Formats: sequence, C-alpha cells, structure tokens
Amino acid sequence: MAERWTYTKGLKDLGNGLHAWLQPDGGWGWSNAGLITDGDQSLLVDTLFDMHLTSDMLKAMQEATGLKRRDIGTIVNTHANGDHCHGNGCCPQAEIIASEASFREMTEVPSAMLAQFKQAGAKLGPAGAYFADIFAPFDFAAVDERLPTRTFSGHLDLKVGDKAVELIEVGPAHTGGDVIVHVPGDRAVFTGDILFIDGTPLMWAGPVANWIRACDLICEMDVDVIVPGHGPITDKAGVQRVADYLRYIHIEARKRFDAGLSIRDAVHDIALGDYAAWGDAERIAVNVDSLYREYRGDGVVTPVLDLFALMAETRDAMRR
Repeated sequence: MAERWTYTKGLKDLGNGLHAWLQPDGGWGWSNAGLITDGDQSLLVDTLFDMHLTSDMLKAMQEATGLKRRDIGTIVNTHANGDHCHGNGCCPQAEIIASEASFREMTEVPSAMLAQFKQAGAKLGPAGAYFADIFAPFDFAAVDERLPTRTFSGHLDLKVGDKAVELIEVGPAHTGGDVIVHVPGDRAVFTGDILFIDGTPLMWAGPVANWIRACDLICEMDVDVIVPGHGPITDKAGVQRVADYLRYIHIEARKRFDAGLSIRDAVHDIALGDYAAWGDAERIAVNVDSLYREYRGDGVVTPVLDLFALMAETRDAMRR
C-alpha cells in the first residue's frame, strides 16, 4: 500500500507539478481526480459528480498552486461516468479530451436523467430507493454539461509544458471507453476507474479479459505513484488485488453459468470471502450480469433499473 499520502479528503502534492484530489470513502460517486502542471500549462484529469464538488476542488487547487480555473487548458475525462465528467462546465474555456467511445456513452446518460431517477426515488421501487440513497449527497441539477471537444482512439501523446503525457485507451472494461493517463517522466499514472482500491470494481461493460489486461499494463509500467479512480493512492500490489478480484468473479460466475444458474441465483451463491469487506460489495450483481452477457455472446444489455434493483436486493441480503 502506498502510505506517503494519507487517505483524507483534499489535495495531495505528488511532487514535480502533480497533484491528486481524493474523496473518501471512495464509494458511489466519491471519485478522485488529478492535476498535471508544468510552467504555465495544466491538465486536469477528470472532474467530479457535480459542479459544487468540482468548484471546491478547483478552489483548493488555486490555493495550493495559484492556478485559477480559467487557466486550466485541458481536461481529460477518463471515462463517461458522471462522477468523472459532470463538473466539466466549471472550466468552459478548457479543451476536453476523451476516447471516442466515452464521448458516445456520455450522450446516453445525461445528468438530467440522473436527477429524474433520484427525484423519483422509491416511486421506482427498490431500484429507485437504492439509487436515491447512494446518490443522496450529489446535486445532479447543478450540472452544466460539457461534452468532449476532442476525441481519440487507442493512444494520444500530449505535452503539458515540457512534460510528456500519454493517454492510453484500455477499454472497453469498466465502461466502453476507459482511458489511463500516464506521466512517464514522473513515474505516475492516473487510472480512472480501472482501479477501485478497497472498493468493489464495477464492470458495466467488460470484457473481463480487457480489464485484467489493463491491470497488467499498469503493473508493467515504470511507475510508483498510482492514483485510482476511487480509493487511496496505491502501488502495484493494489493493482494486483483488483486483477485478482476480477479473475475470481470470472471463475466463479463461469461455473454457475455452465451449471445453468440464473444471474440472480449466481449473485447470491458466490461467496466473496475477504472481498466482502470491500466497499459496495453488492456490485457483484452488475459484475455477474456483465459476465453472463459475455458468456452468452448475445450483447443483450439488462435495463439499468433492473441492475439497481438486484444490487439493492443483494445489499439487503448481505446486511442480514
């Protein structure tokens, strides 16, 4: 475990113009972000779930570095989930870069849809009640949507001042277009939601092999500072634990698929062992659903409210 930076809310100085913004406890919506600076140039790795949170982060960055929000030249959104891009509107002048696949996904789930789900709450049944509960702290009405202004596929090399920055598309994995941000000269990488540390990874897209490959790629890099999308700053042992979880659920889900168990029965049958102590362990429901879709090979996507209902049921069962 990387212990040089305590896992407390706020800005962590990683050295040589790099910073990480951490939001414990790293559960639903409590994502991390990063700042890369060199000279008078800057790049923000992700924004936060609403503009209030993002404004607070930008204020802290200004106090620590003197960098005003209007001076941020580039934002990289590592993927399409709102807790990594819904604060984009706080920097209307910035170029916003994301993978082409992420751009497509961002148009599918706007903040207005999240606000409607949250407001409906229990009217939508257990799924709505669960949704309203986990996202209670966030103001989806306080979002000025800004979509990417530049997209890429595969690999994109950037410069922040004299600092080289590599954008590497490793998705589909967590989502359809995951990107990691590598700063080779500083031996650092910002992984987005390829890494959930001490929290349960959430596989909306898959395939699982791509995600495991992304973990392997990070482990092969010459880096010693690894900033995850959620959770504390970590090291390669932390990356390996994420890969181990993915391998475990892949093996266990495949057994139950081959035995003819339903998704729901498989979710309740898989023993999580030590992984049960990770945050939001009920995400096993989404992970099994995505794995079953992969095994079937039919591409049929389960409606999101059905997935939230199964997570709500799974969380209740785990608490009993």
